[in-house]
Amino acid sequence: MALMPTVAMVPTTVATTAEAKATTRLRARADRIIRLVKRLRYQSSVKPVKTVLEFDKTKIFVGAQNVYWEEAGAFTGEVSVPMIRECGCDYCIVGHSERRGLFGETNEDVNKKVRALLGGRLAPIVCVGESLAVRDEGTTNEYVCAQVKAAFAGVDADDAAKCVVAYEPIWAIGTGRTATPEQAEEVCAAIRAQLAVLFGEETAQAMRILYGGSMNPGNVDALVAEPDIDGGLIGGASLKRDSFIQLVKAVMQ
Repeated sequence: MALMPTVAMVPTTVATTAEAKATTRLRARADRIIRLVKRLRYQSSVKPVKTVLEFDKTKIFVGAQNVYWEEAGAFTGEVSVPMIRECGCDYCIVGHSERRGLFGETNEDVNKKVRALLGGRLAPIVCVGESLAVRDEGTTNEYVCAQVKAAFAGVDADDAAKCVVAYEPIWAIGTGRTATPEQAEEVCAAIRAQLAVLFGEETAQAMRILYGGSMNPGNVDALVAEPDIDGGLIGGASLKRDSFIQLVKAVMQ
């Protein structure tokens, strides 16, 4: 498995200065990072990206797209928490819909990964989301909240506060159907309410909830204007410099 850098866009990742200078610096950094990301797509290290970010003294963090919960052992092909930490990762995505759908990952697997990452002093980005069938049945909130509850089983409030939750409606990927800001907010609000039940209102409000269903320059303003959407989990669009900068600026406002 290759470790690919990923971009989780949250309001604390970029510090702004004067508009023109900030945009120029951001474009230069974006170009350098994107070149590295493209080159590293099938490599097993994100260290060069981390090195660039540290050299430029940015407030941008690096994350991996997956991890295994065992620290060591005969698990050929898997990547452990110590391995991604050594590469310089600060975050790691777990529970992505493709991991669940293509590789059969269960809620219990996701929970093991969450606890392993927290034990290794890394922050999990926990992905949740419903299929088209669940959406059409009208049980979206119940389904997604069950994923949230399972992912955080055995996690206390202090550790939960270090985590990020990303809502990705599977039915909005490659189906021609797009989640409206109102639909996205409804589910993100339900997620925050579930987090409040699990960890208390203060922790729930402190945790960041991202939206990952095809956020783009055309819908980012409406999405991040919603009270329970704190940012975006951006995939392929993060490799397009100018549009990605627009997304970053929109979230920073």
